[in-house]
Amino acid sequence: MDFYFRRIYRGRLQLAVFDWAGTTIDFGCLAPAAVFIEGFRHKGVSISMDEARTPMGMEKRAHIETIGAMPAVAARWQQVHGRAMTAEDVDEMYAAFVPHLLTVLDEYSDLIPGTVETMSTLRARGLKIGATTGYFEEAMEIVLRAARRQGYEPDSSICATQVPAGRPAPWMIYRTMETLHIFPPETVVAIGDTRPDIAAGLNAGVWTVGVVQSGNAIGLSQAAFEALPTDEQAARTAAAAAELRAAGAHEVVDGIWALPTAIERIEERLRAGERP
Repeated sequence: MDFYFRRIYRGRLQLAVFDWAGTTIDFGCLAPAAVFIEGFRHKGVSISMDEARTPMGMEKRAHIETIGAMPAVAARWQQVHGRAMTAEDVDEMYAAFVPHLLTVLDEYSDLIPGTVETMSTLRARGLKIGATTGYFEEAMEIVLRAARRQGYEPDSSICATQVPAGRPAPWMIYRTMETLHIFPPETVVAIGDTRPDIAAGLNAGVWTVGVVQSGNAIGLSQAAFEALPTDEQAARTAAAAAELRAAGAHEVVDGIWALPTAIERIEERLRAGERP
């Protein structure tokens, strides 16, 4: 008779790994979306805000490539240029994207309300704090400096260009775990506002939490969101939450300000013997 053995971890979480834009900074994930639209416009091809946002969370060169591969965008590109988008086109657009993003990042680096308080709560529970981003290193440094000025500094920050591939691959999460000496994966929770954020967490075998109101799916500044009628806020929140649940998120919260309750629920599931 064949047997297999399985260990069950019933302890507490040790590490929370956060996305940046739309999760801890830049309410609405506004900075990169506008730059992608401008980049395609410069090539004579119009793209919608939804098209610009769909791959959000990916490494930014891959993001451009993914937009260009969308059938509707590819058809527009073919009409304008008489040929399909090439790798050289992607390289040119990424080269233009980098300096453009760097000029606007400071403007979009305000912490999302509740970030500092939530980090304090998690640290009091014994968790280490990691951060990952689809941004490149120079952009990450701008964001890090802005976050420090406002009272938030993660124990580790990894960007997509420092690992073999960005999201949905799990490498940024694994690099964070390695850097902070955290294992097994059951002790880790990844928090983000996009489907690639959730996919990366699932691929890493860790718990995942989606954040909704500040994120990419709704895509509004805090002021614009709060100006909506209450029923419209609720409808957009429900739709964005459903999107992240469909992506596989173990928990979904309105924003980082509500994360501690999700952490408590995950630890209850751990005590019950559940795994991600």
